[in-house]
Amino acid sequence: MKNLLFPLFFFLFSISYQAKAQESEDSVIIMKGQVSDYTITLKKKKFRTGQITGPDGKSLEGATVMYQYSPAHDNSDANGMYRIADYGDTIMVVYYPGMEMTSVNVKRMGSKVDIKLNSLKATSVKTEKARATEWFDPKNDHPKTFCNPVNISYNFEPFNNNVKANGSFRSSADPILVNYKGEYFLFSTNQGGFHYSKDLSHWEFVYASFQRTPTDDDQCAPSAFVSGDTLFYVGSTYRGLPVWYSTDPKSGRFKRKIESVALPFWDPGFFLDDDNRLYMYYGSSNEFPLKAVELNRSDFYPKSKITDVMMLRPNEHGWERFGMNNDDSTTLAPFTEGAFMNKHKGKYYFQYGAPGTEFKVYADGVYVADNPLGPFSYQKHNPVSYKPGGFVQGAGHGGTFQDNYGNYWHVATCMLSLKYKFERRIGIYPAGFDEDGTMYVSTGYGDYPCLNPTKATDHRSGTFSGWMLLSYQKPITVSSTDGDLIAKNASDENMRTYWAAKNGNPGEWLQMDLGGVKEVHAIQINYYEHNAFQHNKAMDLYHQYRIYQSVDAQSWKLLIDKSDNDRDVPHDYVELQKPINTRFLKIENIHMPTGSFAISDFRVFGLAKGEKPEEVRNFKVDHSSADSRNAMISWNQSKRAYGYNIWYGVAPGKRYNCITVNGETNYNFRGLDKGTTYFFSIEALGESGRSVMGGVVEVK
Repeated sequence: MKNLLFPLFFFLFSISYQAKAQESEDSVIIMKGQVSDYTITLKKKKFRTGQITGPDGKSLEGATVMYQYSPAHDNSDANGMYRIADYGDTIMVVYYPGMEMTSVNVKRMGSKVDIKLNSLKATSVKTEKARATEWFDPKNDHPKTFCNPVNISYNFEPFNNNVKANGSFRSSADPILVNYKGEYFLFSTNQGGFHYSKDLSHWEFVYASFQRTPTDDDQCAPSAFVSGDTLFYVGSTYRGLPVWYSTDPKSGRFKRKIESVALPFWDPGFFLDDDNRLYMYYGSSNEFPLKAVELNRSDFYPKSKITDVMMLRPNEHGWERFGMNNDDSTTLAPFTEGAFMNKHKGKYYFQYGAPGTEFKVYADGVYVADNPLGPFSYQKHNPVSYKPGGFVQGAGHGGTFQDNYGNYWHVATCMLSLKYKFERRIGIYPAGFDEDGTMYVSTGYGDYPCLNPTKATDHRSGTFSGWMLLSYQKPITVSSTDGDLIAKNASDENMRTYWAAKNGNPGEWLQMDLGGVKEVHAIQINYYEHNAFQHNKAMDLYHQYRIYQSVDAQSWKLLIDKSDNDRDVPHDYVELQKPINTRFLKIENIHMPTGSFAISDFRVFGLAKGEKPEEVRNFKVDHSSADSRNAMISWNQSKRAYGYNIWYGVAPGKRYNCITVNGETNYNFRGLDKGTTYFFSIEALGESGRSVMGGVVEVK
């Protein structure tokens, strides 16, 4: 009995003590919960009172007064008076039929708050269907081209170690693309699922999450491979993730082949040889080599010795040096990661990324061997996937796949790194092997419209559509501007700058003057996340807009109508079904998935009338005598040119790599290998086409 009386006495004493000590405050009791303590209000001491009136000053009976974040509410009496308990909420909300819902911040207004309501203005939500025009029909859209960055629903960064104070941002990286039953399945970091396409233009998202806790990756730098009718999938792990598999991946459902992999690994690359032996290549480090091992097909347990494949040699290979332009030798040693394997005509091509995903010079190199576990030799033509210039920059940590016609393509990570160093996008580029077995990736015109695969073709000549850039540095006017995020940012061919309107409301717009009537074939709208608040995947994200065209900025005609679009298209690319001759283009916002209406670049492609740019004169490659990994490249300005492509390689007929330079006549190149002879040439880019290729310059 004594054991029961003492707790009861203490309980009553606690209530009495708190009531006396807080006579002007609410009386509460603190209860012990299973997880945490919580409070129960015994008696409310604090209230707010006041009168609710209409626009004519007369009292309103039956107005509901409530708080935004608590259940307390009260209805006003015949005199419009209310009395509502104060739960500490600072936002009071009042509703009355025929009046505007009114919110009032009462934080500094004391205990008496009178509120006057305004009459409700008639509103309606327009639900018009998008209209087809003679240039574009949203219900019958079958483009023959695509344009990087790939237009997928890039996930917003989840609440992991990448979340920073400067807000939410989209990202994906470390892609792998496999051909499964004639369709292209794209897996990449932290997407909560994957994307697939039939043509490399239109991508569908499949929600397939394997996340266990909110801060986990889902998944990071995943790998996938196909065996028969089964697709296998696994993410990077040091803790032992399962290996998942599916024969119907579009359903989003996967089973576990094994419960936990035996080896700790990061950035895995699985390779199933044509003799059905399975290998894994892995590693991500600036200290340790990338590795290779044969695995048992049934349980994925290591079967062979673990082999060191390679380490970076930045003292010899200029492109492997750390830094935005391979120019930082003090902060960190360069990183290597993203192992991937292809087999071609009996040779094994081991691909790897370097020197850092946050740099424009992020690239993929390749080593070659006669056996899947090596020994491997550095290919003379390196890096194999390289794109340090243009709108899309960086082409590292990727993989190589074949389309339905036997052509090779390389999918890679593109640098953005504006809000955070690991803010990235994805690009797809034509690739292949020449007659000598040299592997190459053609990134020239890699951020211009490129042809979808429809037949077997020689990718050494690329897949460029021939449509030139018409929007570079063109004048722009806008509906509003948020701070210093000015209009000209939307035509500077720089993904790391953007224009932002003051809000994301319908009616915000951007208008571009092409400077004359031009033949427009395609438009790319590159949105950016300004004042966004989304984190992780949501299935209700979409963009809606209309684009109008005019030859005089007075009489406008609808060109593209996506007013009922239900897809998330952060890099929307629209190929017109027939070209249009016009001068002015105007995009009008209807709906943003989150945040303000903001565009990094409004890119227009087509052709202008007139002569092509003249051939580039006085092209020089000044090879540094102090450091043969460096060269200063210069040339004269070409008439009618807005930019230039510098092509280089290890033989006159192997100039596979391309550096795009816009608006300048020099380039500081720091990506050469010591002891290698190179051959350079240059072409000018103009709105009416390309110049003839200049003569080849040899650099020893």
